[in-house]
Amino acid sequence: MMRIWTDQRVLIIGAARQGLALARYLAKQGAAVTLNDQRNAEQLAAAVESLKELSVHWVLGSHPLELLEKTDLVCLSGGVPPDMPLAVEAARRGIPLSNDSQLFLEAVPCPVIGITGSAGKTTTTTLVGRMAEAYLKAPNRAWVGGNIGTPLIDQLDAIKPADLVILELSSFQLELMTIAPQVAAVLNITPNHLDRHGTLEAYAAAKARILEYQGPNSVSVLNRDDAGSWSLAGKIRGRLVTFGLARPAPGTPGTFFENGELFWQFEGTAQPFLSQSSILLRGEHNLASVLAAAAIAFAVGFSPEAVADGVHGFAGVPHRLQHVRELRGVNYYNDSIATAPERTCAAIRSFDEPIVLLLGGRDKNLPWDELAALVHERVDHVIVFGEASTKILLALGSVKPGRRPYTVQHCGDLETAVKSAAEVAEPGSVVLLSPGGTSYDQFKDFEERGEAYQLWVNRLP
Repeated sequence: MMRIWTDQRVLIIGAARQGLALARYLAKQGAAVTLNDQRNAEQLAAAVESLKELSVHWVLGSHPLELLEKTDLVCLSGGVPPDMPLAVEAARRGIPLSNDSQLFLEAVPCPVIGITGSAGKTTTTTLVGRMAEAYLKAPNRAWVGGNIGTPLIDQLDAIKPADLVILELSSFQLELMTIAPQVAAVLNITPNHLDRHGTLEAYAAAKARILEYQGPNSVSVLNRDDAGSWSLAGKIRGRLVTFGLARPAPGTPGTFFENGELFWQFEGTAQPFLSQSSILLRGEHNLASVLAAAAIAFAVGFSPEAVADGVHGFAGVPHRLQHVRELRGVNYYNDSIATAPERTCAAIRSFDEPIVLLLGGRDKNLPWDELAALVHERVDHVIVFGEASTKILLALGSVKPGRRPYTVQHCGDLETAVKSAAEVAEPGSVVLLSPGGTSYDQFKDFEERGEAYQLWVNRLP
């Protein structure tokens, strides 16, 4: 049910993508909006300009507690931790905390599919969106957003009851939410964002919130192959649908992979809906994403034809094992999205060719041991860069050498690492940027890092 926002006093902390979209929506609804960010006016000139036609009050450069004196609601952008002093004080005073995803779900008039997980969210969300577009008939349409693309909160007026929304939801968004989508998928839960959440338990609890507020008529989609996702089966309040590589137990609805074919099992029968040869994405982790997207699509009633159409021709999302170029027999791949060692492991396992691996960035307080062991088994050359270099080198040095000898080189930055990779890569090999760390030591985000990598690769003579 849509709230009445007229004259409601809302403080939005964080003037990034989500905060700006929420400010635009609330101001148009008649709320008294204050937008607060620690950056200064010069740094946020473009953001201020984008809202100049609306009645938005800006407070920049700090987070003064005085902002709470006349505030009915505090909304946090995704990058703003709820333990920041201003948010903590708001909670102490009894002022509700919320975010754009919560307010969107409260107001959206159509069914919503929510997708979360430690890895594969964007690929799965994009695939479900493509399947929905293939299934829905005009004028009905699919809206894809949340943690990717354009925030949908300021598109609410255009969304109709017969439409379908597919949202990617991060732990940062979920930790404040007290509402759930009608269809909720948890792809996997593995160590990530421990620099923000502190412990794996707190991180997992944030992810689990996507299920906690569902009702008896809801659908929950879980991964049979992931212990973190599957451990949430006891929280299911509605219908359970599953996905995984092996065939599910009899009577369990879900997708699986067998003899080169993808199957949907439902009501005692298993029907093939797609051949693996039709999937352009590399790696077992991407096969899992296709199985997840299909399970979600079948759970809401999409046809097998629409599911297959959504996969056909899909070459992936930028910065996710994205092929950049081939130069003198060497193929360069951009996997800048890999901001955790586990994602780098999945990328390495996607290739049979010799690998020159670019590792680095900023550490998120995650273990590097498993990745270090895999490097000893599968990688020929490692080039380390960025703030996490020392921790990565220590992890690599702590593993007993495997069968495959490899070299290690330390570079100060990514551009130098690209040039060094080109020097050591031999025809038939792969140069793989799959850093394992975040981009914030050198770039604004993983997209900027991936674009810079592509630029430098394309400049190689």
